[in-house]
Amino acid sequence: MTGTLVLLISILFFAKKIWDYLCKVPPVPKLANSWWGPGGHHAEDDGIKSLKIIVSDDVLDDLRHRLKNSRSLKPPLEGTENEYGINPNLTKQVVDYWLEKYDWRKREIYLNQLPHFKTKIQGLDIHFIHVTPKSSTEHRIIPLLLLHGWPGSFREFYEIIPILTNPQNGRDFVFEVVVPSLPGFGFSDAAVRPGLGPPQMAVVLKNLMLKLGKDRFLVQAGDWGSVIMSNMAILFPEHVIATHNNFCMDLSMKAMLKRFLYGLWPSLVVSEKYKHLVFPTTKFLSGLIKETGYYHIQATKPETLGAGLSDSPMGLAAYILEKFLDENGELTKKFTMDSLLDNVMIYWVTNSMTTAIRLYAQASHKSVKSLHVDRIPVPVPTGYARFVHDAVYSPEALLKDKYPHLIHVTDLEGGHFAAMECPQILANDLCDFTEKVFSKHHG
Repeated sequence: MTGTLVLLISILFFAKKIWDYLCKVPPVPKLANSWWGPGGHHAEDDGIKSLKIIVSDDVLDDLRHRLKNSRSLKPPLEGTENEYGINPNLTKQVVDYWLEKYDWRKREIYLNQLPHFKTKIQGLDIHFIHVTPKSSTEHRIIPLLLLHGWPGSFREFYEIIPILTNPQNGRDFVFEVVVPSLPGFGFSDAAVRPGLGPPQMAVVLKNLMLKLGKDRFLVQAGDWGSVIMSNMAILFPEHVIATHNNFCMDLSMKAMLKRFLYGLWPSLVVSEKYKHLVFPTTKFLSGLIKETGYYHIQATKPETLGAGLSDSPMGLAAYILEKFLDENGELTKKFTMDSLLDNVMIYWVTNSMTTAIRLYAQASHKSVKSLHVDRIPVPVPTGYARFVHDAVYSPEALLKDKYPHLIHVTDLEGGHFAAMECPQILANDLCDFTEKVFSKHHG
């Protein structure tokens, strides 16, 4: 009996030690303006250059040649749809449309309707869209940074930008919008040395906003953009007014322990309507493992994967568009084929897939992990547009440690690429959140 008691006390003692460690918040690190471009650190160029997207005929001719000469795909297994990835028959439909109906020159005109720029930040040419609303004495102008993730791009925001930059009924504010291509994505330069993870990208993009004269600004993001956004708020709360998130998740050990415990009484944290999206925990974890195989290979062997994706436009399209399939396995129910191929083309014409997926590996780099930013709470007001068809549905109880100032949570119909899929819904939620942030209580 005495031995059992000693063992129990020992277990409780070590459990308490582990819990105390998990609850301990590391200090906020101080990150320098590291130089990520070629050569040594030298004076920054203050210039901002206008950019027009123009792809050479040689690149387009080469693309058409590759598409026309793509190998035939093996037929799918009988009775299957997209269980094993995007269906080969659907891939063929995409390639056929790309060859026969998609007109890049017309899409260039569409993309160039918004003003594009480039500027040098920490040795990298950073591409961004900057849309300023018309001056108005009736509307407050609020700077807003919009961040994409993978396999997205600045193209995701084309449908929502006009909504955000024009006055909406009943609102006394309008947004001045900045949409960068993340370093290594699209028309932004990639780092030439290891270590450019989410915290370091937060520094680069904060410096972009400061260069544009925006000392205080809101940020809205999903996917990797939400990680970079949270890092930015943690590192620079003096500049980030608030964060609006359409992909909130805490996979820390502490959050996972809470998830297991709440799994015993799910009704404490989630309504019956959405319980199946969260519990049982074993189902959640198995689903996460099933849908994140790409994450592991991109985090460990991005160069190997990039070799194939950079050489085959059909392979690139299949790899990207599989992530855009909706909950019913449809591609064009919520998106147009032109908009989907615009995004694929941005990766193809810039040959940026390899450098984009390096983000997964750099997020695990020792220079990132040693900062422990993922264990530090976000210190600014946070909103969560919780789209119920996204990959993860996070109850508030599982977010309170990471987002202690979570002042706005709404359940919305939509999926992972919300700005592109349901721009008006996302814009409305962002505006509702912004009103809360600037109210007397949270201002």
